[in-house]
Amino acid sequence: MSNALTKAKGFKKSKSGTYLSIGTTAFGAIGVVKQVKKARLENDTLKLVDAVVSAAAIVTGLAILYRELRRLGDDDVLLG
Repeated sequence: MSNALTKAKGFKKSKSGTYLSIGTTAFGAIGVVKQVKKARLENDTLKLVDAVVSAAAIVTGLAILYRELRRLGDDDVLLG
């Protein structure tokens, strides 16, 4: 079991794992967009603030993951 855990930790630090994390984090943006729409429809300022904070967390998370990809030395054309 510890071997599987070691492999899982290694995957998190790999390029594939980082891409998966980026996709998962970006997918979370869909929920935030729905949250914003609902908050605006209901005129609920507190829910809107919550959605904005969530969006900021997603942007920050994506920036951190992008930086991690750069550190891994990815040769992907999209990263420059």
